Amino acid sequence: MHPQEHDSHNMNHATEHEHHNHAIQHDHSQHDKHAGHSPQMFKKKFWLSFALTIPVLLYSHTIMELLNFTMPEFPGSEWLPTVLGIVIFFYGGMVFLKGARAELAARLPGMMTLISMAITVAFGYSLAVSLNLVEGMDFWWELATLVTIMLLGHWLEMASVMNAQGALKELAKLLPDEAEIVTNDGTKKVAVAELKVGDTILIRPGANVPIDGMVIKGESDVNQSMLTGESQPVKKHIGDMVIGGTANGSGSLTVKVTKIGNDTALAGIIKLVADAQNSKSKTQILADKAAFYLTFVAIGSALLTLLGWVLLSDRSVAFILERVVTVLVIACPHALGLAIPLVTAISTTLAAKNGLLIRERMALEAARNIDVVLFDKTGTLTKGEQGVVDIVSVSGDNNKLLTLAAAVESDSEHPIAKAIVASAQEHDLKIPKVSGFSALSGRGAKAKVAGKVVVIGGPRLLEELKIKTMDDGVQKTAKQADISGKTVVYVVADKEVMGAIMLADVIRPESKQAVNSLKQAGKRVAMLTGDAKGVATWVSKELGIDEYFAEVLPEHKADVVKQLQTDGSRVAMVGDGVNDAPALTQADVGIAIGAGTDVAIESAGVVLASSDPGGVAKTIKLSQATYRKMIQNLGWAVGYNVLAIPLATGVTAGLGFVLSPAIGAVLMSMSTIIVAANAQLLRKLSLK
Repeated sequence: MHPQEHDSHNMNHATEHEHHNHAIQHDHSQHDKHAGHSPQMFKKKFWLSFALTIPVLLYSHTIMELLNFTMPEFPGSEWLPTVLGIVIFFYGGMVFLKGARAELAARLPGMMTLISMAITVAFGYSLAVSLNLVEGMDFWWELATLVTIMLLGHWLEMASVMNAQGALKELAKLLPDEAEIVTNDGTKKVAVAELKVGDTILIRPGANVPIDGMVIKGESDVNQSMLTGESQPVKKHIGDMVIGGTANGSGSLTVKVTKIGNDTALAGIIKLVADAQNSKSKTQILADKAAFYLTFVAIGSALLTLLGWVLLSDRSVAFILERVVTVLVIACPHALGLAIPLVTAISTTLAAKNGLLIRERMALEAARNIDVVLFDKTGTLTKGEQGVVDIVSVSGDNNKLLTLAAAVESDSEHPIAKAIVASAQEHDLKIPKVSGFSALSGRGAKAKVAGKVVVIGGPRLLEELKIKTMDDGVQKTAKQADISGKTVVYVVADKEVMGAIMLADVIRPESKQAVNSLKQAGKRVAMLTGDAKGVATWVSKELGIDEYFAEVLPEHKADVVKQLQTDGSRVAMVGDGVNDAPALTQADVGIAIGAGTDVAIESAGVVLASSDPGGVAKTIKLSQATYRKMIQNLGWAVGYNVLAIPLATGVTAGLGFVLSPAIGAVLMSMSTIIVAANAQLLRKLSLK
């Protein structure tokens, strides 16, 4: 009568808690061009440069002639575009020049290099014209608008990326600064950082849980949605674990601290999200290569433009330099550089809000192509603990039978006894007092209830009591339960069998919906277990799973994954135990249940923060949506450059159309804004 034991631990990741803010602030380090920059800096430089650009435009001879207006003159007004243009170049453009120097030092020329080349050429030529060193038309208004629009583009880009990564900051804010520690004299407030394992703290109604711990007094509903994605608050009783950062409901809880600092679940979640945002997918690597090579394409196009116009035309130096500047501006792989990182940041935080923690971007990207989802049974589709799954009563009153059994078992510490009592409590049954309780070693328990001697036990107990007959309905149900691998407990009152209670590893209430969602999405669903075939058959039938593997030894689980992969199928393995680690690693995508062990989580590319297997379908849906956005953005960014570079070189000059550097800058910024806006649409994705 001993239930199958399953060892399951809460998620425990080692990370340096004091480095959280550091990690958050530098999540965008993958954008090397922005190392040490902030949206506020670009915002400030943009607005001041914008204010200085207006008089440059108004006093530009080209603009006045084009729009047929004149501005009031004053002593030195002819120098206004030059002076303000120089200020804009050094004040607004210096950030690009410094960025270019860093790129060249790293031998990775990129966007900053291209922008710097464009504004430096425009600045040098315009200054030479203004000082009458060469004849021609200056580019001060083009330079001013170019720098200003570039600053706007970078400000919007950085603000978008940091906004997408804001969930990390929100996670860090979940922990209160102080905790109320219980002392001999009452309670006192201390800093959360001062708490030690073993301390006892009081969590008042409505307060946030400051640290991970175990409830030792009280009960309450706790909202864990921010960390696990669970829509409903979770009831916490004595012995249950609470997670730091979750919100307590209307009850008071006294909690014994079990984890602090870098061992807490929240610390692990923050590290996982930060790592995922900084990791790269295959699409990201492709985009990085494209941006790198496009830089050389841009520089090459600019040189060819220069040589082509010099050798094959009699155009002025001003016209030729304008073409070179326009090519360098419009060819910036700005949108391409933003296309994937922004989608990555948004999808990772969207995943975290839904209880999906992405450890490896490659895993999320691969999830969209999964053909088979293979679930480990115990602890994944089931709770990994014994529970009442069926009751059959001679009288037909199942609640009365359960009450009788719970009364006898209420003083027992046996796991099956606890499961029966817990079931009665879930049904809000009033458990009567008993007398003369005694445990029958290895056979069951006995007590006197309402004047009757009631005995609870299995088939061996019936043999001892020499009970040879029982109700046909009870006998038939018990026999079927035994075939299915369930534990059967008989309730006997005054040597008469009143009914039977069937126990088994309880199927999670979310599992059926999880399986249905995957099947509706066109995925094959399979299950593996170390349990007997009868148990596997019962669970599979309950959940509608057609394919299962029973009596699989731990060391052979990875072989099952290989077997499913032999026909070319891509397999996602979902598990939670130490013995699932090889199978999680062998699978194309390893998904670990959040309540699982450290080894399982370290072997998985995706972690479900809650124990709801429904997160698997969410992961696949998010993967598909994320990939679509990445491809859309890549298509736009690359297509824009393919069409825009020829226009920038001046191939349409013979048709009377010439693309100016300023218009080129506007188009370049627009492409960045379009890519950013398209990525933001991913936020509207519902994973429910």
